Amino acid sequence: MSMTQQATPAVETPPASGQKQSDGRTRQRPPALRLLARPEVGVFLGAVAVLVFFLFAAPPVRDGSSMANILYQSSTIGIMALPVALLMIGGEFDLSAGVAVITSALTASMLSYQLTLNVWMGVIVALIVSLAIGAFNGWLLVRTGLPSFLVTLGTFLILQGVNLAITKLVTGNVATDDISDMDGFTQAQKLFASTFEVGGVNVKITVVWWLVFAALATWVLLRTKYGNWIFAVGGNKESARAVGVPVTFTKISLFMLVGFGAWFVGMHQLFSFNTVQSGEGVGQELIYIAAAVIGGCLLTGGYGSAIGPVFGAFMFGMVQQGIVYAGWNPDWFKAFLGVMLLGAVLINLWVQRTATRR
Repeated sequence: MSMTQQATPAVETPPASGQKQSDGRTRQRPPALRLLARPEVGVFLGAVAVLVFFLFAAPPVRDGSSMANILYQSSTIGIMALPVALLMIGGEFDLSAGVAVITSALTASMLSYQLTLNVWMGVIVALIVSLAIGAFNGWLLVRTGLPSFLVTLGTFLILQGVNLAITKLVTGNVATDDISDMDGFTQAQKLFASTFEVGGVNVKITVVWWLVFAALATWVLLRTKYGNWIFAVGGNKESARAVGVPVTFTKISLFMLVGFGAWFVGMHQLFSFNTVQSGEGVGQELIYIAAAVIGGCLLTGGYGSAIGPVFGAFMFGMVQQGIVYAGWNPDWFKAFLGVMLLGAVLINLWVQRTATRR
C-alpha cells in the first residue's frame, strides 16, 4: 500500500427499521419508580395500614357514625394542614398557626358581643386580622431575611399573650361570652359548623370543606403558574428570582393562606361551641406541621403535594379516635404520633432516594 494512500473510513451500519437509539440520560423510568416519586404514595399506604389495623383492633370503628367522627377530627386538622403544607413546599413553616386559630375566633366573638353587632361583622373583621397576621409574618421574613422559625416563634408568643390578656381585660374571664343568641349566628353556623345526614349518619360540614380545599390546593399546585412559583421558591429562591419568579409576593401570600386557614378553623370552633377559651391552640401548630411532613412535604422545601397532607390528617384522626374506640389508654396517643412522624420521615427519605437513583 502506498504511503500516501489514506485509510478508508469505516461506515456505520444504520439501525434496523423500527429500532430506536436510546440515551441513558433521557430513558424513561419504570412506572414503579415514577409512582414512588409521588410524595403522597408513602402516606397513602400508611393510612391504609392504620385503617386496617384499627378496623380489627377496634370494632366500633366499623360503625358509620364512628367513621364520621374520625373524618370530622381529621378535617379540623386537615383544613389547616393544607396551607401549612403549601407554605412548607415554599420553603417556610409557621409556628404561630395554632394560636392564630384562637386569635381569629376571639376577635370575631368579642367584637360581635361587646359592640352588639351582627356576628358577620365579627367574622369579616376576624378574616382581616388573620390575613394581616399572615402578611406580617411574610413581610418580616422577606424584609429581614430571618428564618421563619424565629419570625413565627415571635408571633406565636405575641399572640399567645395577647389572646389571654385581652380576653381577661374585655370579658373579665379567660373565655368569651356565649354569642348563640345574636343576629347572624344561625346563618354563620350553617356555613362553618353545620351537620348533614348521609345514609342515616350525621356528617360535619367541615369534612366537605376539607375535601374542597384539598382539590383546590391540588389544582393550584399542579395546574397554575402560582403552583410553579411555590415549588420554585421552595427549591431555590435565588434561582427562582433570577428567572422572574416574584419571590416576595409568593412568600407573603403563602403566609396569608395560612392566615386564611386559621380564620376558617377559628370560625368553625366559635360556631360549634358558641364560646372560645383564650388559652387554647398551643401545640396545635406542631400537629399541622407533622400532618404535612407525614404527607410527604420536606422541611427543606421544594417537594410535596396537597393530597399527602389529606392522608396525613386522616392518620391523625384515625389514631386519635381509634385509641378511644379500642379502649386503650389515651395517653399513648402522643407516642403513636411520634412513631408515625419518625416512620413517615424515614419512608419519605427512602422514597426520595429510590425515585432519584439512576
